[in-house]
Amino acid sequence: MTKEYQTNLSNAAIAQNALERVCSGRCLAEASQYYSPVFIDHVNGERLVGFAGIEQSVALYKRFINGLAITVQDQLTEGDRVMCRFVVAGFVYGRKVSIDGITVSRIENERIVEDWSVTDTASLLRQIGVWRALWIALRNSK
Repeated sequence: MTKEYQTNLSNAAIAQNALERVCSGRCLAEASQYYSPVFIDHVNGERLVGFAGIEQSVALYKRFINGLAITVQDQLTEGDRVMCRFVVAGFVYGRKVSIDGITVSRIENERIVEDWSVTDTASLLRQIGVWRALWIALRNSK
């Protein structure tokens, strides 16, 4: 994506591209096109900072979900805020899963400076089953 095209994107397009391209891990190298270097991510109770925080968050999801894809379903915009309702889909140990999530992004100077996100992790646990979830937790606690 060229710099000229990026500067013409709306806040809604910036938020959507950030989720679908960067957070899915498909185009992680494009993070600086959508996120500020001082970006703060509040996701499921965690606080991650900067590009390293983005990489950490994506790595965590990709560690559990193979074929990770994120699709924005709805958006609402108000001033410098964009709310995206999205679906995370992929496979966990061969089982197809999809979970819903919501992110509210605050945008300054055509870059996301802060996100507040939640995903339906309880739904993920139901889809993969209690025993698989416990096994995954034990395996990844090492």
